[in-house]
Amino acid sequence: MALTSYMESFLKELTAIPSSGGSPSEGAPYGKEPRRALDFFLDSAKAAGFKTGVTGGRAGWVEFGKGDRLIGIICHLDVVPAGDGWETDPFTLTFKEDPDIGVVMYGRGIVDDKGPAAASFFAMKELLDEGRIPEDFRVRLILGTDEERTCSCVEYYADHEQIPDFAITPDAEFPAIYCEKGILHINFKGKNTGGLWAQGGSAPNMVPAKARAVIDGLDITATGKPAHASKPELGINAIEKLVDTLIENNIPADNYPILKFIRDFDAAAFTGCCIKDESGALSSNIGLLKAEADECSVVIDFRVPYSVDLDSVIGSLREKAAEYGLTVQIDERMDSIYMNKDSSDIKKLTRIWEEHMDRFTGFKEEYREKYTEAIAVGGGTYARHIPNTVAFGVQAPWHTDQCHQANESAAVSDFLQWVQIIKKVILEQ
Repeated sequence: MALTSYMESFLKELTAIPSSGGSPSEGAPYGKEPRRALDFFLDSAKAAGFKTGVTGGRAGWVEFGKGDRLIGIICHLDVVPAGDGWETDPFTLTFKEDPDIGVVMYGRGIVDDKGPAAASFFAMKELLDEGRIPEDFRVRLILGTDEERTCSCVEYYADHEQIPDFAITPDAEFPAIYCEKGILHINFKGKNTGGLWAQGGSAPNMVPAKARAVIDGLDITATGKPAHASKPELGINAIEKLVDTLIENNIPADNYPILKFIRDFDAAAFTGCCIKDESGALSSNIGLLKAEADECSVVIDFRVPYSVDLDSVIGSLREKAAEYGLTVQIDERMDSIYMNKDSSDIKKLTRIWEEHMDRFTGFKEEYREKYTEAIAVGGGTYARHIPNTVAFGVQAPWHTDQCHQANESAAVSDFLQWVQIIKKVILEQ
């Protein structure tokens, strides 16, 4: 199976836009590059015959069909920074032949979440080109531009536009997601002492791939491996490595509050959260480090089991931070969500997945028993911010998570299955 020339051209142009969030400007509240990605997408959709619109410069939409009932597909066009460790240009869609799975596409956002947004558009376009236009409902592809930082893009949309009667957000993995952990980004801030200069990480929700410190004549760089903060075990944390290396070089961490805090950091002990529920256990990622002049800070991403009260976690962290002379600033808070995994909507989605799962690369027959029930995850999706929304796809659960990784990739044959699955979701409404 191969991409059509239209698909390939569209994906190349979309990938080439480095749509990480930036400084706001008129008409572009999240920076010019996320807005440029949105404009490209909407211009292409309008040229293909769809209705399009923009809501407050924050989100856009692509629509076809008739009727009052609205079915949504919710994706985002912003991406995390490229980070380090790439073997190809992250903003040039690159194709490589793999002897086991065929042609593979590489590029930032091909999985999270430009690729799924494009697959959703292609599914809608195939139906439009075939004349299979829904007569009793409309399908709206909603495109956010700041999911990786705040999700305020779709919160604004929800306050100003029609809420879908049912929606999916293909920004996670199959089969379907019924529960998402709570998320906290906590900024621990304090006074810098002893002339320490340090910097590490690209975003709180990425395992940092590089960190550097300059102190007492030492200039040390640590290299790690990036990964999504919800699965820190897939990465190697460069900030943690940096602190260990400084200590190995006889830098007394006790003289530097931020180094002492990172050295001693224990997520369970510092938060008081030691339970594990069906969403899993607490996880954490030391995502950003900064020390210069008189100030220092470290931002940690926490993924909190759904049954744990976030206020209790924050309270414990405030107390612990004070022991190190640090204060707590809450940069991001997202409460957990929990849905009935036996609902008709989730059952329908898992059935559609089961009908297609054997067409994904790496499939084994035993996976039918292992990967056909709705799951709980640590990642955060737009399902938290727009009612009636279920996270559905697009990664096969036996694949290594590609989100926020260097060399983010997807097999072309898998991508084409995304298109067919989303098409099936539309047809079964």
